[in-house]
Amino acid sequence: MNPLYLLRRHWVWLAILVIMLAAPFLFYDWSRGRHSGFALTLMSEMALMAVFALSYNMLMGQAGLLSFGHAILFGIGAYFTAHTLNWVKANDIMWLPAELIPLAGGVGGLCCGIVAGYVATQQRSTAFAMITLGLGELFAAAALMFMTFFGGEGGITTNRVIHSSIFGVAYSSAWQVYCLLIAWSMFAAILMYLLTQTPLGRIANATRDNYERTQFVGYNPRVVRYWQFILAGFFAGIAGALYTLVYEIVTFDTLAAVKSANALLAAFIGGGGGFFGPILGAVVVVGLQSGVSLFTSAWLLYLGVLFIVMVMYAPGGLIGIIGLHAPIARMGRLGELMVPYLRALVPTVVGGAGFVAVVELATHRTIGAAQGKKLSLFAMPVDSSSLWPWAIAVVLAVAGALWLRAEGRQFRLRWNALIEDAKARGIGV
Repeated sequence: MNPLYLLRRHWVWLAILVIMLAAPFLFYDWSRGRHSGFALTLMSEMALMAVFALSYNMLMGQAGLLSFGHAILFGIGAYFTAHTLNWVKANDIMWLPAELIPLAGGVGGLCCGIVAGYVATQQRSTAFAMITLGLGELFAAAALMFMTFFGGEGGITTNRVIHSSIFGVAYSSAWQVYCLLIAWSMFAAILMYLLTQTPLGRIANATRDNYERTQFVGYNPRVVRYWQFILAGFFAGIAGALYTLVYEIVTFDTLAAVKSANALLAAFIGGGGGFFGPILGAVVVVGLQSGVSLFTSAWLLYLGVLFIVMVMYAPGGLIGIIGLHAPIARMGRLGELMVPYLRALVPTVVGGAGFVAVVELATHRTIGAAQGKKLSLFAMPVDSSSLWPWAIAVVLAVAGALWLRAEGRQFRLRWNALIEDAKARGIGV
């Protein structure tokens, strides 16, 4: 087959691989010849969260099943992996190489999916969501009660250096582990993409779009949901295995509702309607959690505000926003939106700066001041007890919001004109 054709058809996968391999070198210490440990850990978390979010989207985006307990599949996979690593190391068994250890997590998630999925998929819609929420709380409580498998609050510690490798790699350094994560993340993502092209993936979409019609054509939606749940468990378990390889400890937090919420946020913010949406969402969520949290204790508030904004104004997520520009791009008139976007960017920055200032001032007054901390906003020292910083922050936030609203009207006029032109030319919208 023509290599150029393959490149044009699969350029997105190649771009993701290149970005994942090149990104750590942006933080490389060339004087010492060392990678940044924080950067590698951050990008490793993004990679495994992308797999986790994609597995979640197999339920929410592809089958229309809102789950509040997806973390149980992730957590059980992580525990299976930790026990497998300890067992292999203790018995000095060489037949299970380190490169195949993530399969143990996949098997653990698969087994959990068989059991939990049988219960959850008896219902759909709200009832399914409530059952998964109950299962999540059940497993989280069990993790604190059954010490032999879960290890209680202390969890299970392990060591990824088991001296068993196909390629003779010890996986003692963060870079070696990161390369292993890249390989498994790409492998899992490609498999999940191929699953969307199978009859099961197509019927899962049909049960999401029209439950009754799927029954009329002879399919059992409950069986479809069950198989989708089991396969999602396998890939969530692989994500849990990658988590174990990175952190070498598994606690009950991996089963908790917060972990499920992270998958939901990543899938929704990125956009469940497109396959690559959860990957974008995983990058955003992990970036806010691990990156922004270094600068502010209010990062969770910013994540919540972002989620609300996406629900209100971009329910299709980031991938949906990108997709909306496709007809305009096919006309070759995407450049005409450059000026409107720049005009909207200015009030967005002004309003955003005001909003951030208000949040940080409020956070410092309630928490930081009592701890004796000094507040600095945009590299400038600020006295949160003074009236002026508050007044300036409120004025910026309100003025930016009103200004953005006015620019938004002009932007919509230009956008609608371009979309109407696309329709007149017969370009699909």
